[in-house]
Order: sequence, then C-alpha cells, then structure tokens
Amino acid sequence: MVSKQIRRSFGALALLAALVAQPVSADNHAAFSVPTGTYKLEPTHGYIVFSYSHLGFSKPHLRFDSFDVTLNANSEQPDASTLAVTVAAASINSQVEEFDEHLNGEDYFDSTKYPEISFSSTKVTRSGDDTFEVVGDLTIKDVTKPVTLEATINKAANHPMRGKPTIGVSANGLIKRSEWGLGKYVPNVGDEVSMDIQVELIQE
Repeated sequence: MVSKQIRRSFGALALLAALVAQPVSADNHAAFSVPTGTYKLEPTHGYIVFSYSHLGFSKPHLRFDSFDVTLNANSEQPDASTLAVTVAAASINSQVEEFDEHLNGEDYFDSTKYPEISFSSTKVTRSGDDTFEVVGDLTIKDVTKPVTLEATINKAANHPMRGKPTIGVSANGLIKRSEWGLGKYVPNVGDEVSMDIQVELIQE
C-alpha cells in the first residue's frame, strides 16, 4: 500500500516536472496577447514619479500630474513598436506648494518658457519574454538627450470593465538632471534622478 502511494507521488511529481519543463509559447506572453494598434493612456491610472538624494538626508518622491502617452504596438514585431510621452512641466507636484513654485521657476523647469517635456522612442529592443529596452530622446528646456528605459509589460488583455485591449506597463530609468539644465545645487542635492513610470494603456 505504501509503495503504491510512493509510486503515485513520484508519478505526480514527474508529471509536474514535465509540464514545468515544457517550453512556453510566445503567444502566452503578455507582449503578444493584444492586437497591434495605437494605445493611449487611461488617465486615471498613470504615474510618473521621480526621486533623488536631498543632502543625503532623504530621497524625496515627486510626480507629474498631467501627461499623455501614445504607444503604437506591433504584436507581430514588438521591436517595431514606438512610444511617445508628453508631460506638462507645470504639473510638477512635490506636495509642497512653495517648492512647486521654485521648481517651476528659472532655476529648474522654467515651465512658463518651456511648458512641455517630451520623450520619443528611437529604438525598442525586446530583452525578455515581457521586458523591453526602450531608447529615446528626452527633451527638457529645449535640450534633447538620449535616455534608456527598462520596460515591463505587466499584463495585456481585454479590460474587464471597458471591454477594450489594454496594456499595463512599468518602466524605470536614470538620468543626470544637470545634462538638461536642471543642475541647481549639485552635488549637495543629487544629480542622479531615478524615474518610475506606471501606466495603463487602452487601444483607441
């Protein structure tokens, strides 16, 4: 009786191991489970947050409250996809009104003169099943320099309430703010800025 149970247990384990060892079809990966098309930001579920070192004492987290994202997704050839982001510079939000005014001034974003920040992809390279390296041009205060974002497709499926193909994307990257004319108080206030982007994109 015991030997039969042992055999059954080993048989179940062997079956499980065989299933795990089977290669997963690319069609099962998130990047390939929605139709090719143009996707726009679902504005109530989009976040651009960045952080930096403040005198070594803390790492503040600030965000932009107003921005648009357009993804032209190519499910057959993901590397042919393109991404464009536009941000209203004046929507910077530190949760401190006085600091927001400072950030919108000439020392930083000078948002009256330069109201828009933009990112436009120049190359998208698949780096894993659902991960991509997105290289593009970031423009701040009329200064354009290349930036690399590491992006992950969290989920791609029909939205359960909207009924449209939807893609959830997380992305992150590092920049040196001084390269865009935002270098006030470097090095006391950190030059390196970490960006965290979370967006839900719905097909038009």
